[in-house]
Amino acid sequence: MSPAALAERYRAVRAASVALLHGLSAEDCAAQSMPDASPAKWHLAHTTWFFETFVLEAHEPGFAPAQPAFRALFNSYYQAIGTPFARDRRGLLTRPAFDEVLAWRADVDARIARLLGGADCHAPSELAARVELGLQHEQQHQELIVTDVKHLLAQNPLAPAWHAARASRPPAAAAPQWIARPAGLVEIGHAGPGFAFDNETPRHRVFLDAHALASHCTTAGDYLGFVRAGGYDQPQWWLAEGWDRVRRDGWRHPLYWLAPDAGQADWREFTVAGIAPLDLAAPVAHLSYYEADAYARWAGARLPTEAEWEAAAASADRRFADLTGTVWQWTASAYSPYPGYRPDPGAVGEYNGKFMVGQQVLRGGSWATPAGHARIPYRNFFPPGARWQIAGLRLARDCQG
Repeated sequence: MSPAALAERYRAVRAASVALLHGLSAEDCAAQSMPDASPAKWHLAHTTWFFETFVLEAHEPGFAPAQPAFRALFNSYYQAIGTPFARDRRGLLTRPAFDEVLAWRADVDARIARLLGGADCHAPSELAARVELGLQHEQQHQELIVTDVKHLLAQNPLAPAWHAARASRPPAAAAPQWIARPAGLVEIGHAGPGFAFDNETPRHRVFLDAHALASHCTTAGDYLGFVRAGGYDQPQWWLAEGWDRVRRDGWRHPLYWLAPDAGQADWREFTVAGIAPLDLAAPVAHLSYYEADAYARWAGARLPTEAEWEAAAASADRRFADLTGTVWQWTASAYSPYPGYRPDPGAVGEYNGKFMVGQQVLRGGSWATPAGHARIPYRNFFPPGARWQIAGLRLARDCQG
């Protein structure tokens, strides 16, 4: 990519983050609904911190931070940079004000533009790679803005609508079918060219037994059958940790679903556009790994491994739908390093590798994933109890031969 094209891509991605907040108040952007979610203002600041810390500091002649205090305030988890401000207290950061964060973004953006347009950069390929990493990182935070703001607004009894830039629900799916996949060796992981996170490498071979995958993701209507059958009252479907969460937190259905009550006969759901009838034909969303796994057991199936998912997605079999643009799909694979994995050198190597414990891999992409961000080898990951992300499932089962 030419420096001019990279500069234009930088401008477009950064502008998209701010545009995403259209329709939100300053109060909406400053509040934090739970420790796992962050205020929208913090997301804008942290992504700016990333470019200042990992691009400007390494490549800008005479670098100096705009505000030294921001180095700790908007550091997420990079311990090599310093001690970050506590994650669960980000909603207390009323200062700097929202306008100050926007001004800081503008300053960093102008400096990055000068850097990309200058002739005195000593390592243009390294600079371009780091800028692209920052843009991919920013796109991850764009999706987090959607999920975090949705969780925040869902706590409000007024059930406020937020007219986000994307549709709140994916299109209806066709009737699913089982697609058989033969046993054999497959290759998974980044094959190049183009961008990849370090956790997608190295590409390697995996042996798969014969199996079948559902052509579509499980729908809300399918999952409602599990709810109505008493699935949340039957421990035989649940992993022990999942059953503990069901009992401890009172789970009765997916996050944001609203059960019928005396004044409402049908199921509803909270969306970014407010409360709407539950779309039974859309892929079920906002499931934890525990719920996805329990449903699969109840349905007489299982979750696919990430290698099974990637091999199917790479096969170009047109019968597979919902591979991206609907919901992230939980897999049965724990988030662990590929054979021969090496994190990126330096502090930026903390991006992925240090989280390779206690997490499950999700594949695909959701309706809130920025266009062009999701790729077949992309490995998303979350703790198994996470429900506020746009995560659903695709069923798999074993086959003979």
